[in-house]
Amino acid sequence: MPTPASVDTRYDFTSGSVIKSILRMGIPSMVGFGAMNIYDVVDMFWVSRLGAESVAAVTLFFTFYWVISSANMIAGAGSLAMISRRYGEQDIPTTEATIKEAILLKLALALVCGALGLAFLRPVLRLLGAHDAVASLAHSYGTIQLLGLGTYFASWTIFTALRGVGAPRKAMLLMLSGVVLNLALDPLLIFGWGFVPGLGVSGAALASVISFAATFAAGLVIFYGGFTSVRLRLRGRAALSWARMLKMMRIGFPSGISSLSFSLSRAVIMPMIAAFGSGVVATYGMTNRVTALGIMMVVGIGLGVSALTGQNLGAGKPERAWSVAVTSTKLGGGILAVLTVATILAARPIAGLFFDTPELIDLGATTLRVLSLSLPAIGIFIPMENCCAGAGQTRVPMIFSIVHAWALQVPLIVVCTSVLHWSEASVWWSFVVAETIAALLFLIYFRRRTWLSTRV
Repeated sequence: MPTPASVDTRYDFTSGSVIKSILRMGIPSMVGFGAMNIYDVVDMFWVSRLGAESVAAVTLFFTFYWVISSANMIAGAGSLAMISRRYGEQDIPTTEATIKEAILLKLALALVCGALGLAFLRPVLRLLGAHDAVASLAHSYGTIQLLGLGTYFASWTIFTALRGVGAPRKAMLLMLSGVVLNLALDPLLIFGWGFVPGLGVSGAALASVISFAATFAAGLVIFYGGFTSVRLRLRGRAALSWARMLKMMRIGFPSGISSLSFSLSRAVIMPMIAAFGSGVVATYGMTNRVTALGIMMVVGIGLGVSALTGQNLGAGKPERAWSVAVTSTKLGGGILAVLTVATILAARPIAGLFFDTPELIDLGATTLRVLSLSLPAIGIFIPMENCCAGAGQTRVPMIFSIVHAWALQVPLIVVCTSVLHWSEASVWWSFVVAETIAALLFLIYFRRRTWLSTRV
């Protein structure tokens, strides 16, 4: 095994101040994820210029896209645990091999999932409640996104690997570069300019695919060019291993099920929301993009902390890993509590950025105010989930994710809409109740610390 000197101390987060390590790992990830979500908000802003039907089309497709992209988590969670653990053990040759294995797995999964998505896109959109113009727009947008699924999966592998080897700033710069490219391409491809034709919602999808492809290519340059602590080579010092790939899949499979469970529950819920009309679907989609700004910031911190947890456990420091977990959970809950207050106060002006009719602005403001109340619970849940993933414990978070979706959220919404026939506001309140209960249940388990002893 390599000696401790084989790891560049600039990329070592297994000693020193815990909060400083969290900030050094988490802030770059938070900035990168925040920037990517700013793009999502701006993207929705440009799409909203095409009309409420276009917003509804993108919202409906992403309900299906979440299901398809759940496969990204299967290799993703396992690769993060294994890359960060091997790096914490200072086994650089195996770290290099694991990164390459993760990229190959992601590309293979994207090929299979993209093909399945294209085959079932039309019937699934009908099941989700898309009809006529909305269905046509969603199909056009979705076809391009699914054809480019490999660029999306592979880019996230690059981000994961960079965090796993202690280079979150490089991951952040890649994210920011991709966002800037996307922001430049969006209005150009949506509305056209000069010899470039306006492609509408299809242009928004094409901008995303091009940006992720460029990001993946840049990531390969970083790793193969030796610009980080682990350099990839065409022929590495450790051979690629099917056993490691299978282990990666086994560790990540519960996370994939968690993501799939969440996505399927949203797919079940979406027709209930669509029954209230395209205006409600549009305001729901807008709210998802706005609140996701804060959620993605905490996800960014969480993924940075996930790598940090794996590195410290690999270095044989479980108490430091626990300190990382406690601090990051408080930080996540606090950030989203602040965002909740800000969203409630600015709900109407925010809705006015996306809609120009009083009815939709009122509806959007109400949706924002209610759904934002679930954010503090989400801010607690995400770091706990990511810390467990960094330790390689993905089964228990999967159980809580399934309970949240199928024992709490879906039954509440069915009762409120189909039995009691309440308004769409009851759906939003169901989200709040389900998120809060799930976070409290997970916290009880998390405090037992048994997840820290998971073997990877």
